[in-house]
Amino acid sequence: MSVIMGQDLPLERPDTTGRAALFVPTANIKDDVLETVRKGAAIVGFGNHDRTLTIYYESNRFNEANLTKWEQKARKAFERLAENLPTVSKMVSKPENFEQVGYISSKGILIRRMEKLMKWLEASDAMDTAPESETIVFTPPPPPKKIT
Repeated sequence: MSVIMGQDLPLERPDTTGRAALFVPTANIKDDVLETVRKGAAIVGFGNHDRTLTIYYESNRFNEANLTKWEQKARKAFERLAENLPTVSKMVSKPENFEQVGYISSKGILIRRMEKLMKWLEASDAMDTAPESETIVFTPPPPPKKIT
C-alpha cells in the first residue's frame, strides 16, 4: 500500500456489511486540508471512479468521553460513512493528501501499516489514543430488550 492507491482500495460507499479504507495524511498534505481534518483524527473512506477519495473523519472536537481512543473515533466515522449520515466531517480529496494504512468494517479494524498510523498519532501528540494492536474486533451491540 503506497501513496498511489491500488486494487486494495475499496471503491464506492460501503454499506453496513462492507469495508472502508483507513487513512493517514501524507507529508504532502495541503495545509487547509490538514486544518480541516485536525491532528489526531481517525480518517476512513473509499475511492471514487474519478480517482478522488471520499473521506469521513472524527477528531473528537467536542471532547466526548466515548471518543477518547483512536479506534473509537474510527468506528464513529465509519458508522457515519456506511449509513450515509449527514455530517460536516467529510470531504472529497485528491489521493496525494492521504495514504491508506488499513481497513475498517462493522466487525472491526485491520491495520496493515501500524508504523504510519503511529507516526501520524505521534506528530499529532495523540499517542495516548493509539490502538494496542493491529487487529481490533468490535463487540456487537446488545440485542434490544424485550417488552414484557
